[in-house]
Amino acid sequence: MRVLICPDKFAGTLSAPEVAQAVVDGWAGPDDLIKRPLSDGGPGFVEVLASALPGRRVPVPTVDPLGRPVQGEILLSGPTAYIESAHACGLHLLTAEERDPNSASSYGLGLLLLAAVEAGATEVVIGLGGSAVNDAGAGMLAALGAAPVDIAGYALPYGGAYLNAAAALGGVPRLRQVSLIAATDVDNPLTGLQGASNVFGPQKGASREDVYRLDAALEQFAGVLEKAFGVEDLQRVPGGGAAGGIGAALIALGGRVVSGIGLVSTAIGLEKELDAADLVITGEGSFDHQSLRGKVVAGIANAARDRGLPCVVLAGRNETGYREAAAAGVTETYSLTEHFGSTDLAMNEPGRGLRELAQRLSEQWSR
Repeated sequence: MRVLICPDKFAGTLSAPEVAQAVVDGWAGPDDLIKRPLSDGGPGFVEVLASALPGRRVPVPTVDPLGRPVQGEILLSGPTAYIESAHACGLHLLTAEERDPNSASSYGLGLLLLAAVEAGATEVVIGLGGSAVNDAGAGMLAALGAAPVDIAGYALPYGGAYLNAAAALGGVPRLRQVSLIAATDVDNPLTGLQGASNVFGPQKGASREDVYRLDAALEQFAGVLEKAFGVEDLQRVPGGGAAGGIGAALIALGGRVVSGIGLVSTAIGLEKELDAADLVITGEGSFDHQSLRGKVVAGIANAARDRGLPCVVLAGRNETGYREAAAAGVTETYSLTEHFGSTDLAMNEPGRGLRELAQRLSEQWSR
């Protein structure tokens, strides 16, 4: 039997390649196992692409959302450079106590983008997802030489909350006419009830009062970006709310939004592997209602369903109902929390849990 293993990351514990390898290690049947780890643009985007594309990974010093030094990287493949916002803006870079979208900045992503430009790339693909920021790319623009300023011309402090005083940009972004592509499967707009602040702000540490303040600040900054770059209706463009509004800044810079999972799938030849598979195994850390709205698992399950293939989901935890999962194309779902009977074990020993679940699956399906 040909088994296609194509999971997303288990956020906070295992990368997508590590998840795929754990399933392979646990599989007990004499089957043909094909690993194709995936990403929708969030953490692991560069790592997954590097496993499939020719090119080289270049380490780049940058800073985290609070300005502390961290190591990022870019993947150079021909004239295209791939970077991911999570390397500099990732929620995983902060402790729970440090999360504060009022002051968190995307400045580090700007440093990665500059490094890609200086490396000679003519096209830069930015994976968006898993961010701790809510500044609509203001920090990124500052790193590129176009910091937001107030009505007196003074640069604003970093963070989304201060954008309510934004009046203009203090310079022109140093991009050398590089083409920009934002890779994300988030279709939320920048502002409003489905915008970056309302939907994603709370998981980044925003209180209800913070959400109102941040949404108003992003509305103010959208007007600044529209005037600076000659764009219209930036608040409502699908994907503008990705990564705390970084999507909107990239759109203002002339970038276009593409499906992250679609881009990765094409790069790794996923369609061909799906056509040849007998069983599909996918998964992610938390399989919930958001998973069925454009995430990796939903995309894989839908593709398996369309081909009449069984699709098994392995998750850290499962919060979906059987009927809604089945409607999306999911045949079975297994979670580490149910397997262990303990959330702590699921978080601390995900590799062992996945190996054990894979062994169970091989005994069930490999016949």
